This record gives sequence, C-alpha cells and structure tokens, in this order.
Amino acid sequence: MYRSGAVMAWNVFKFCTALRGLGSIMILLVLGVVGVSYYAVVISNYGPGLAAGGLDSLIAFFVLALFHFLLVMLLWSYFSVVFTDPGTVPPNWRPAADEERGDNDPLTASEFPSDTENGRIRFCRKCNQLKPPRCHHCSVCGRCVLKMDHHCVWVVNCVGALNYKNFLLFLFYTFLETSVVTLSLLPHFIQFFSDGEIPGTPGTLATTFLAFVLNLAFALSVMGFLILHISLVCANTTTIEAYEKKSSPKWHYDLGRKRNFEQVFGMDRKFWFIPGYSEEDLRRMPALRGFEYPTKPDLDAQEL
Repeated sequence: MYRSGAVMAWNVFKFCTALRGLGSIMILLVLGVVGVSYYAVVISNYGPGLAAGGLDSLIAFFVLALFHFLLVMLLWSYFSVVFTDPGTVPPNWRPAADEERGDNDPLTASEFPSDTENGRIRFCRKCNQLKPPRCHHCSVCGRCVLKMDHHCVWVVNCVGALNYKNFLLFLFYTFLETSVVTLSLLPHFIQFFSDGEIPGTPGTLATTFLAFVLNLAFALSVMGFLILHISLVCANTTTIEAYEKKSSPKWHYDLGRKRNFEQVFGMDRKFWFIPGYSEEDLRRMPALRGFEYPTKPDLDAQEL
C-alpha cells in the first residue's frame, strides 16, 4: 500500500517536471504559428498586392496595417505574461494588521484575516508560511502565487495577480489577430476548391492552406477561453475560485461588474488595452499588487 502511494507521488512530480519542459516547446509553437501566418499574409498574398494599384492596393494596405498592429500588441502582451512574475509571497509574510502591532503584540489566530467560510488561517504546508487572501500554491512552479488563476504551459508561467491582465490581453489580441488572418485568407482558401487554376508556387499554396487552418482553429479555441475569462472578470473570481465557491451562494469579492473590471484592468482608461498600469492606479488600488482585496461588506461600509 505504501509502495503504491510512493509511486503515485513520484508520477505527479514527474508530471509537473514535464509541464515545465513542455512550456518551452509551446513558446516555439506560438512563434511558429506567427511565422507561418506572417509568410502567408504578408509575403505570399497581400504584400505583392500593394503594387497592384487601385482597389487591390487599398485593401492590401488596410489588411497589412491591421495585421501588423495586432501582431505587435499580441507579442507585447504574450511576452509580458511570459516574463512578468505573477506575484510571490515574500518570506515570513504577515498581514498588514499583524505587522502594525509588532512582535510584542502579534495577532491571535482568530484575528488573522481570512477568505474562507470557516474563518481558518490560510497556511501553506509546502511553503511553510502564511498565505494572503486568494493565494494558492502551484505544484508546477513549487511556490505560492498571489491570486493564482492557473498554470499556463503556453506561457511557461503561472497566471496570477501581477500578469492576469496581460494574459487577458494576450487572449484578446490573439483572437483578433487570428480572426483577421482567417478572414483575409478565406478567399484564397476557397480557391483550393474551385475548378480554375490557382496562382502561386506549391510552397506558397501549402503555407496559405496551413495558415488558414491553424488560425481558424486558434480563433475558435481562444474565443472559448476569452468568453470564460470575461465571465470570471465580471464576477471577480479566478478559475480556481470559480471551482471552490460552487458550494458558497455568495462571493464576498463581487463588487459589481464595473468595480470588478477595475480590479483587473485598473481605473485609468488609457492603460486598459496595454499590458501595464499607471503609477496612480498602482498607488490607489492595492488589489493590483495582489495582497489586499476589497470585499462587498467593506464597500458597503465605505458608502455609508
């Protein structure tokens, strides 16, 4: 019996290790899809169309301008998720109320802030330290992550408090970019099933066909993820919390759709569509730093 448990623990560890290695392959896959799409749209089809003159040149210019803008925003958001730490609990972290009291008068167990229904202190046995509200331990990264949503192999990183907005923008711009590529290549894809002669070399035709199929598949799959995360943002919850709160009729972090949106994207509209926050938002909104989150009772008390 003991031997079986030991083998199961070893397999889980190997699985987590495999996920770390898989992430690097996923980055290459993303860049590969971008490369194939760039070759099909810019080099094979619409780039040469700029010299055609008339309406064809205007259409080619519009498609290429939109394609490059969305591509820049997609890559900016993507690598912001990859290289931004999702938020880590500092060593020997304590709640702000406990730090204010000092070592001579620490908080008792019943006074520690908690986001559980039974009021227990949130403590991570693997990290051997207290956990801030909405924090969870990631078995792949081997650490506690602030407001953890999930570990994403596509970005070789956890998605948490400090890079969740970047992740949502990555989904958003990926959906727009893949949709633009799909629609722009649709007329060329339809030609494959026509009786007439198709212009182009076998290599360019194969690239166009592959780019269309890949981008259509990505657009449909990313659309599903985007809809899911929009619903999570509207309810001010993460993927993990959405599963955990199924038994709880009320979610005390739900502040209303407008304030829930601001908890992720900030209040400065100029920064809503770029991966980053204004200094003013970071100063006045502690939730963006991942340690403190307003709750519905707190909001009601402020309005009174």
